[in-house]
Amino acid sequence: MPATPFNGLGLNLGNLARLSAAQTRSISPENFTGDRGGGGRSTDGPAASAARDLGPGWKLSPYVRIAPGQTFSMADITGPGAIQHIWLTPTGPWRSSILRIYWDDQEQPSVECPIGDFFGQGWGQAAYISSLAVCVNPGSGFNSYWEMPFQKRCRVTVENRGAETMVLYYQISYVLTEVPADCGYFHAQFRRVNPLPYRQVYTLLDGVRGQGHYVGTYMAWGSNNAGWWGEGEIKFFMDGDGEYPTICGTGTEDYFCGSYNFENRETRTYQLFSTPYAGLHQVIRPDGTNASQMRFGMYRWHLTDPIRFQQDLRVTIQALSWRSGGRYLPLQDDLASVAYWYQALPSAPFPTLPDRDYLEVI
Repeated sequence: MPATPFNGLGLNLGNLARLSAAQTRSISPENFTGDRGGGGRSTDGPAASAARDLGPGWKLSPYVRIAPGQTFSMADITGPGAIQHIWLTPTGPWRSSILRIYWDDQEQPSVECPIGDFFGQGWGQAAYISSLAVCVNPGSGFNSYWEMPFQKRCRVTVENRGAETMVLYYQISYVLTEVPADCGYFHAQFRRVNPLPYRQVYTLLDGVRGQGHYVGTYMAWGSNNAGWWGEGEIKFFMDGDGEYPTICGTGTEDYFCGSYNFENRETRTYQLFSTPYAGLHQVIRPDGTNASQMRFGMYRWHLTDPIRFQQDLRVTIQALSWRSGGRYLPLQDDLASVAYWYQALPSAPFPTLPDRDYLEVI
């Protein structure tokens, strides 16, 4: 029996040795188009002065500058193919740099998210992550390994909403190959509410229509009360669910694959952890002067347990603590999130992203 053709997508240790006719390409400031033989040809890049004694081919264009208010196109790729790795390191406030990705002929983005939050850095301070889908490495090396297949076209842009010019180093690695018709399109949506209205649940995702699967959650959680903040349940409403969900968690730290307050039982403090699938990778503590709230960063990737839906999906999480008499206290915390999922096109437009002042971390 002849071997099944392999298109280069979905590589893992089980098929890493299989050969393929796929073509690997990479876009960076040294090769804006990703063309074959197109790298290192710059003669007037921003580092031309540093290479004045060496000439072309010697790192003349390692980065771009994005002026305030400008949107820069990082990539415009004709498919079929798939993005397989994104590396970048941005300057400026990470909440003021907006990453967008557009698939095929859709006018609205399927990814719209502040750069920091997309890579699990919602608080604007580096917090290192060692996971399969996202790695954040010293000093601010942001890496995405989400596979992002597309049939016709892929566009990736960055908007600088900040007040100063942004310096951006980046590299987008992709493969040109056949893409099976049943491959979903990658989506990521950011939301923030500050403060959460009293006795309301926080919505991570809503308005998703069609077939797909949910693959991840990142949350930047700012506690506006003293005490434990993670009693709330996450809920997945899918395929016509009404008041009650099909999937209901048992607590915030339980969903993020921890337990009992993320507490180190010996030191009685929060225990940081970063694993392939889940982590509490950031805890920002009061400093006794101006930093008054506890702030947390955590992620949960559904890589081996995607949440599959056929018609629609809504995801919510409660913010709960304790009050007198052993009763729950609904919290009014500062909550921001990124929901990650795959689905068939077309996808619904996202809610309007809030302005720079509303997104700002203070």
